[in-house]
Amino acid sequence: MSPDKFERLGTADAPRQLFASTPAQRVALARQQFFEEGVRPSGLVGEAVLQSWMRCSRTHRDRQRIVPFDAVTPSRLHTTLARNRELLDVARQELGQMENMLAGTDCRVILTDPDGVVVHVTNHPAAEYQPVLRKTARVGVNISERVVGTTAPGIVASTGQACTVDGAEHYFDVLCHMQCAAAPIRDVTGRLAGVLDLTVEARRFGFDAASMVALHATIIENRLLQAQSRDHLILRFQASPTLLGTPLEALAGIAPDGTIAWLNNAGARLLGRLPEAAGERDVECLLGHDLASLLRLGRREAAQPLRLASGLGVWVQAHLKGSDGADFRHAVAVAVPGMQASSAPVEHTANADLVEDCMASMPMSSMANEGEGEAASHHTETLREHSRKLIEETLAVHDGNVSQAARQLRVSRGTLYRRLRGWRDEESKQQHATAPSAD
Repeated sequence: MSPDKFERLGTADAPRQLFASTPAQRVALARQQFFEEGVRPSGLVGEAVLQSWMRCSRTHRDRQRIVPFDAVTPSRLHTTLARNRELLDVARQELGQMENMLAGTDCRVILTDPDGVVVHVTNHPAAEYQPVLRKTARVGVNISERVVGTTAPGIVASTGQACTVDGAEHYFDVLCHMQCAAAPIRDVTGRLAGVLDLTVEARRFGFDAASMVALHATIIENRLLQAQSRDHLILRFQASPTLLGTPLEALAGIAPDGTIAWLNNAGARLLGRLPEAAGERDVECLLGHDLASLLRLGRREAAQPLRLASGLGVWVQAHLKGSDGADFRHAVAVAVPGMQASSAPVEHTANADLVEDCMASMPMSSMANEGEGEAASHHTETLREHSRKLIEETLAVHDGNVSQAARQLRVSRGTLYRRLRGWRDEESKQQHATAPSAD
């Protein structure tokens, strides 16, 4: 029967349904209606599974054939692993924790790239009663919907939505003893960065796998968002301070131009979905506070209360990420030239306001002088220039001692050396570019 008929026929054209009391019976009836009678079995299986069956029916005519589960070529695998190195780095700790938790089960933790290629899998030999896992649980195997039909990671890669696929809900008959649950991981651009999946064969999970995989996918996604942020002010906020530092915390990345570059799912729920147009992402319109005010929040370790533009009260922590990934959350403790060096937090420094104003050198139209109420000069420095200013002032305080300056800023000496070397290279290029030619 033509796959197009599945789209033409609906439940109104379906024959009278037989009584199905168990999930397995409902799926069996759905397969009968879909594959044998050409009827759309709405209500018997989830819509995500049904849509996957319809996509697969266009490319996989024979659902009873043997699926090869071949790995991609070595060259493609090498390229794939290199391209997903950042994802693997931020996920490594969480993947290890999941595998420790699931060590007493037969579950496999699988991480794929956006195209469905496995880039990590639990290193555990499959038992004799797990013939499919012996073939699929290998790095480099492509488990996309295009290759192996309906699976949870395949659906997530196709739709971007979390899902669970149980037993005969898989398209191919050879997968009818599998159960899998998967959730998406997105990057700072909002695109799919990877898929986290739990799979078991020949038995049921015995726990809420969908909730577990969603929780750990959220943790990995939050880490990836922060790792990919460069020259961003990162905000952590929630209605309760006890939720900060947990998977339920809201995150936002503020770009140097004063716009919200990205929000995680929790942040989108608190603020409303991030507008598509960049011109509508102004931080003051969405949060009710300008960039300078938000940057000042970074001078304290403890969460601070904040009233959003919507009127909702939240608790916020802020820290600045440099262009090379260095975290300058503690940089507000730096003393400025003419002041005595101190490792005390800024709020305990005698000239805290002066330091705070130095920290707040961000792009903005103008900034009021709180002491005199007069308009301050316009600021055009970017976050990159801002972090450079902090480093230069810290080095001046410590008479150029890089080790002491790095300790004050709480970054590595290597990071500081790379910054200094990069600035020298940039200045050298600029000098060569402006030097008169010798004709």
